[in-house]
Order: sequence, then C-alpha cells, then structure tokens
Amino acid sequence: MSISIKPLAENKRSSCPEEFGFGSVFSDHMFTQSYEAGRGWFDAEITPYHTFEIDPSAAVLHYGQEIFEGLKAYRKPDGKINLFRPEENIKRFNRSAHRMVMPEVDEALHLEAMKSLISIDQNWVPDQDGSSLYIRPAMIATSSKIGIEAAQGYLHFIITGPAGPYFQGGFYPISVYIADKYRRAVVGGVGEAKTGGNYAASLYASEEVAKIGYTQVLWLDAIEGRYVEEVGAMNICFVYEGRRIVTPALSGSILPGITRDSILTLAPYLGYEMTEELLDVHQILADIESGKITEVFGCGTAAVISPVGMLCYKGKEYFINDNQSGPVSKHLYDQLTGLQYGTIEDKFVWTQEI
Repeated sequence: MSISIKPLAENKRSSCPEEFGFGSVFSDHMFTQSYEAGRGWFDAEITPYHTFEIDPSAAVLHYGQEIFEGLKAYRKPDGKINLFRPEENIKRFNRSAHRMVMPEVDEALHLEAMKSLISIDQNWVPDQDGSSLYIRPAMIATSSKIGIEAAQGYLHFIITGPAGPYFQGGFYPISVYIADKYRRAVVGGVGEAKTGGNYAASLYASEEVAKIGYTQVLWLDAIEGRYVEEVGAMNICFVYEGRRIVTPALSGSILPGITRDSILTLAPYLGYEMTEELLDVHQILADIESGKITEVFGCGTAAVISPVGMLCYKGKEYFINDNQSGPVSKHLYDQLTGLQYGTIEDKFVWTQEI
C-alpha cells in the first residue's frame, strides 16, 4: 500500500513559532489510515492537520481501546534531521496493539509515513538547543457499537509538534514521592502496553503529590507494594558508588522504554556495570541512607535522563547526593543527546537521517 500525499499549498504552510512548549502547538500535516475487519488497512494518506468526526458510540470512548507512541526528530548542526531508534518505537506500537486486541500496522509503511510527514513539515523541526520535533503515533477504535468486545474498525494517525528543552536553565534534580497507597499497573494487566488507561490511572496520585511539592510519583508493584517499578512516565535507575547502575527488571507491568534499552547498551560501553534486578524499595532506601546509592535518575523520551535528588516515603525524605545531579546521569545524558543530535559518532547505528 502506498501513501497518498495531499499537502497544503506552499503559500499556506506555516513553520515552527519562536516560542513553544510541549503538546500545544502542532505542525501543518498529519498521517492517517483506516482499518476494517475483513478489509485490512486502507486510505493511507498525509493531509493538512484536521479534526476528526467520531460517533458518540465509538468503542474508544467507552472501552478505552487506544494506544500511542512518543519519539522525536532532532535538528543536527548541519541542518539535517535525525530520528533515534524509530524502529523500536514501531515494534512497541505493534506489541501494544496486540495486547489491546487491535490490528498491527505495517512497520515499513509506518516508518515511511513518519519520514514523509517530517520531510513535508521540516520547517517545524526547531533548531534551538535542546529542542526537537515530538512525534505522536496513535490508534483508536472507531466501531460504532456499545458492547464489550474488540472493535472491528480503527484509525491510525500520526501528528507532530515542536517540543522545547526539558531542562529550562540547568540539569537539576526532581523530587519524587513514593506511592504507598495507589498503584499504576499489575503483572498480567496492560502496564507494559502504551495505552492511555495506564496514564489516566496515574493522574490522581500525580495531582495529589504535586499539591505537596513533589514533581513525580515512584510506583511500586501492585501485588506486594514493595518492588520499584517506574517513576512518572519514565523508567528508573539507581547508581551504586558511581559505577554500577541498576534498573528494575521488566515484569509485565513495566513499560519497556526505548531510552532504558539504550542505556542498557550504552552504559557498559562507557565503562559502567549495568544490571536489571528486582528492587525492594526498603533496601533501596537503606542504600540511600548508607550512601551506597550515589545517584538516582529517571529515563524516557521527554527528558532523556532526569536526575532525582530526593525520594519521600511515608512522610520521610531521603536525599541523594545532597539533592544535586551527579556525574553518571550527566555523562549518560550528554552521550545520548549527542547521539540524537548527531554531535557524537553513532557507533550503534541507532539514528536514521531524514
């Protein structure tokens, strides 16, 4: 199947504004394709950005059959544009689709759609330090039927928009509250799928801890409320004595992050010991108090690396590295962003130039 391209006339196109944040300004064009059971995918096209008309009985509005992804395009110093491991996002998109009983997409066509969309809207890829073009692929169930069963019709779409630097004014650590009551996901559920319900489930606790001055929530497992899983919408890592990095092993309730996977490869290359383990929150806190843990950081698409300066559990605060960012997290951040923006040689063949 080929992609039909119906772009705006050149004189009607806009470009990236001088001021932008994240998730509120969108580029001129978008990709869409539709699916019907028995017919498969059809009408793949790139058109001007537009709204959807959806029936009030559409399955996504009632039973939450929905998935999405998030990745970025980066402006290189020579003006060209990089994608960072897009094939991994596409594979995860299809794993999420499978878990949510939705049709998988053709990986080659999905990648072609992203590249074509960015090429058409290349003036939307910002060149400010730390900025990028955020790419949001998604799929929703569109069948007009109220009934608890997998839908028969779906819409797959991709939109983009400029994203400013995550760290405004410096690489500063965040404060994190460890959830001792609410849970994000359970093994056997949909925690490892990138579906909207996981994020909706996290909002209540996130809003509550924000009111008392914390930036993110650290989620524990839903069975025992004992084992570390994710921080906010990121994976989490703990650094022991400045040389050994430990991250929670994937359990089925933890989202397999692309940045996390990149660190698993990059950290040993840079000389660090890297392991995946089942991490008891009580042992983690004891190791922070004893000084064995010298750094903590989250990792994900938005921030790449986000240092954690303090954890709070049941009212007690535990400070890491005197609430300062550390050398390991900064080293990894510089290396990953260098690869993404093309300022460091890509020995892993992770980037694709548009």
